[in-house]
This record gives sequence, C-alpha cells and structure tokens, in this order.
Amino acid sequence: MSEQTGPRYGTIDQAYGLKLATTVADDDGPVWMVNLMKYREVADYADGRESTVTGEEADDLYSPLDSLAAVGAAPVLFGDVDQQLLGDETVWDRVAVVKYPTRRSFTEMQSLPTFQESHKHKDAGMQSTIVMGTQPMPQPDAPAGFTPVDWADVPYPPTAEDGPVVVVHVLRFHDADAANATPTHMEQYQSEAAKVALRHGVRINGWFAVEGTIIGDGRAWHQVRFNEFPSKAAFMAVVTDPARLEAQKDHREVAIADTYTMIVRAGLNMLTASIKA
Repeated sequence: MSEQTGPRYGTIDQAYGLKLATTVADDDGPVWMVNLMKYREVADYADGRESTVTGEEADDLYSPLDSLAAVGAAPVLFGDVDQQLLGDETVWDRVAVVKYPTRRSFTEMQSLPTFQESHKHKDAGMQSTIVMGTQPMPQPDAPAGFTPVDWADVPYPPTAEDGPVVVVHVLRFHDADAANATPTHMEQYQSEAAKVALRHGVRINGWFAVEGTIIGDGRAWHQVRFNEFPSKAAFMAVVTDPARLEAQKDHREVAIADTYTMIVRAGLNMLTASIKA
C-alpha cells in the first residue's frame, strides 16, 4: 500500500499552489480563501488513537487563529450550513472565508510549527473540503429608481427565531472566458431576480471570482457569491416567487454548469468590511 503523501480530505492543485508560493511581491496582494467543509461523524486520527470526538469538535481544536495572526491573516466569515438547496451528494457542514494579506502568506503559514501541530486535528476531523482562492468582483448596479429597504420594513424582517442568513452560491458556468466574466444568461437572471430580492432586503456581502482551487475534488469553479437576507423566510420568499422562477428556468439553468447553494447562519460576518479595508 502506498504511503499517503497529501491530505486525506482533498486533492491539492500543485499548479495553483506554485502560483500562491511564487507570485512576486509587486504582483501580489490580498486573497480571500473560501472554505467549504464536510466533517467526519467521528474524528479519525492518523496516529491510530481512539477518538470519541466528532469531526466538528476536532476542527474546533484545529482552529489556527494564532497561525493566521502570525502571517497577518484573519477569518472574515464563519458559519454553519442551515440548509443546502443545490449541489451534488456532498452536503457541506460549514463555510468560512479567511483573508490573507498576500498569496504567499497563505503558503508561508503552512510551514509554521504552530500550524503543523494543530493540523492533525483538521486531518482527523475533515472528511472533505474545497478551498478556493478568490478576488472581489464589482457589485452589480441596483435597478433604476430603486430605494434601499430597511430590514424593519421588509415582509419578513429578522426575528429572534429567524435572524439574518447568508446565502452562498458556488458557481461554474457553461460559458465563461474568465472567472469574473459573467455569461449573458446569468446577467439576465440577476437583473430579474434582483427586482424580487431587493424588495425582501437582500444585501450583497461580496461576490468573488475564483482564481484557483488549492484543494478540492478536481472541479474548477468560476465565482462564489455571498448574499445576506434579513431572515431565512425572506430568502425562501424570493426562491418561490413566480417571476424569479421563470427567470431561473429561462436564464439561470442555461448559464450554470455546476453549483452549490447553501443557507448559512453566520457567527462571524465581516466580509463586506474586509473588501473595503
């Protein structure tokens, strides 16, 4: 049996890893690493120890905040998946975004002793993961004449039982020349869907172009979008709106080759501020 040479929870893209490690300083800059996480039911440690902790608990032990801080990085979004609406058989448990000051700092962190020591918990707890390096995209313009709606005035405002949610869309298009080039059919869908979503208080936390997937299952992705709604009920009202459903059939389904759509309850959400910083 061959010896395991990489992480058990995904395949490393060596070409993108080389880009992260060798981008010259003049061309380097911040990168937002988007993490999709699926946990083992019970943590499986490579040293064979008996374990009674869950995969999620092992990942909590991993929590590399000291290592992140050492290279100037920090989490800017973190939350549990409340519901996954679209995607293949993988049902993700958590989503996180970490902002690194440079691409090279991401690879430098991997060699820190503190990171290497804590990584055994991630390896034990993680069943599979996708980690994408991304860059912010310009936000689309609001429809002409639109006046922002206060969340107190939307049909489904936030409540103690149903507070704000972040809807995460991971997208691969049928026809895209570049990650930040949205196909025409998707733009047409966005225009129609926005008329519904804006009435329900949607706020764009950030749209990101994927420049590479450092670890995953071999699939390439084009964009990751984070849209915040005042409540899950507000988002579901958009999902079931007849006008949006028609636009989905005519345009969204034509544009998208592969996707995950997840409703996330965020414990930390500084995504918009991290883009403006």
